Amino acid sequence: MIRPIGRMRSPLFAPAVRPDFVAKLPERGADVVVIDCEDATPPDAKSIGRRNARELAPSLAASCQVTVRINSPATEWFLDDVRDGLCVELAAVVVPKIESVVDLDRVARELAAAGFADLGVVAGIETALGVADARALLAHPQVVAAYFGAEDFIADMGGVRTASNHEVAFARSAVAMAGRLAGVPVLDQVVTDFRDDERFVREASEARALGYAGKLCIHPSQVALANGAFVPSAIEVDRARRLIEAYESASAAGIAAIDFEGQMVDAPLAAQARRVLALADGA
Repeated sequence: MIRPIGRMRSPLFAPAVRPDFVAKLPERGADVVVIDCEDATPPDAKSIGRRNARELAPSLAASCQVTVRINSPATEWFLDDVRDGLCVELAAVVVPKIESVVDLDRVARELAAAGFADLGVVAGIETALGVADARALLAHPQVVAAYFGAEDFIADMGGVRTASNHEVAFARSAVAMAGRLAGVPVLDQVVTDFRDDERFVREASEARALGYAGKLCIHPSQVALANGAFVPSAIEVDRARRLIEAYESASAAGIAAIDFEGQMVDAPLAAQARRVLALADGA
């Protein structure tokens, strides 16, 4: 049985080749931390990165959810990452650039061979093919969560990355929908300019509106912003409670739609309000 993973509002990445950064991860307040053996670890340091990940993760896991991002199944480093970079204390393994069910079957097979059959996969959906087939990929039994990687997606598309996010609007929505249909949480794209808090908060708000459960963080300063963005505000919670009380009272009287503070409320809006309360209770 695949282990479930907990709340993931603020996955915080640190390079596996920087043990000083990795050691500080539990202090940052992130829901889950990611020791990164992929993009943040150069090709000539992969062996050092996986050794650090394997040795540092157990102690970190005593105080927070820990994952390791390994290299894609298409790379020469994948097998060594699985065999030498993981440990039983991990909450999940993050696998980037997933493009096919064959990829995921191979990941599951190699995890089992290495003694990690119950370790769930956080699948990186960050290519045109991955987005196109996201529904099938996220439904794979080994997948416990996923993330949308906008930077790699646009690189694969040959497009231009902009602050507007117009160029990733379809892909971002498609991955969110695939996660909803598969019943797994999805995590939003990075903001590479970690000094731009305004953009991070704006994107996190958009992501929550799309149904995302969290947002990738590449700097500790982004963690609190992500944690706050994916929890309903006190104003939202108060309004949702009042709306549900009014709607349920009307429903008991046989009324299916009501005027609530100038807004027509029926079953779909009541369901949205219940979702707000569920998120608040979960927090």
